Amino acid sequence: MILTQEEAGVPGPEGPESGPHSIIQIEHTMATTLEDVGKQVWRGALFLADYILFRRDLFQGCTALELGAGTGLASIVAATVARTVYCTDVGADLLTMCQRNVVLNSHLAAAGGGVVKVKELDWLKADLCTDPAVPFSWSEEDIADLYSHTTVLFAAEVFYDDDLTDALFHTLSRLARRLKNACTAILSVEKRLNFTLRHLDITCEAYDHFRSSLQALERLAEGRLRFVVERVEASFPQLLIYERIRQLELWKIVAEPAP
Repeated sequence: MILTQEEAGVPGPEGPESGPHSIIQIEHTMATTLEDVGKQVWRGALFLADYILFRRDLFQGCTALELGAGTGLASIVAATVARTVYCTDVGADLLTMCQRNVVLNSHLAAAGGGVVKVKELDWLKADLCTDPAVPFSWSEEDIADLYSHTTVLFAAEVFYDDDLTDALFHTLSRLARRLKNACTAILSVEKRLNFTLRHLDITCEAYDHFRSSLQALERLAEGRLRFVVERVEASFPQLLIYERIRQLELWKIVAEPAP
């Protein structure tokens, strides 16, 4: 698999075995403000996409949901294996870009019979938007399909703000309890080192909060579910082009019936 960047309509360099089914074309922005970070392709999304390709058995024929999809890269890769992928984020501008990427790569999903549906999912709201006047809102049929058939959730590089991290984990927990089937969540994160004036030292505050949130989720002892958290070893093959640094991590959360 090759991720190409295109400028002025000129395709990027292709390897000797490249063809129409080995190239993913993604519209993205090279640099953004914090509010538009979803318009960049982050290393963690490529790392997650590699894992999806490695764990085809987990995604084969399933219904999956991506939280904070950004450019839609991971959803597009998942749709080469999965039956249906709900590719979600917030903001009409970002979702429109994501939809363009889905259309641009629709042949990859179609080859395996998969489909990507771009939808709005706001982690700060308890319910899905069903207002047909709102772009990328949910139909009743899609909501029924989501809750009846989803078995995999995934997210990449969305753990850079503590409030949003809290919102994502609340959303993850809420969705897992509403799904008809047991589910597995795969989370990709890059441990970023930053110098902070508050500590006068190099810290990983966003990452530390992410890890604390994982521990809190695992300690939950209410309702019919329990959450089992496990770090995924980064020993799977690298098929996409990016720098696989040691700060990239994958975490697996299995929501299963409580004993």
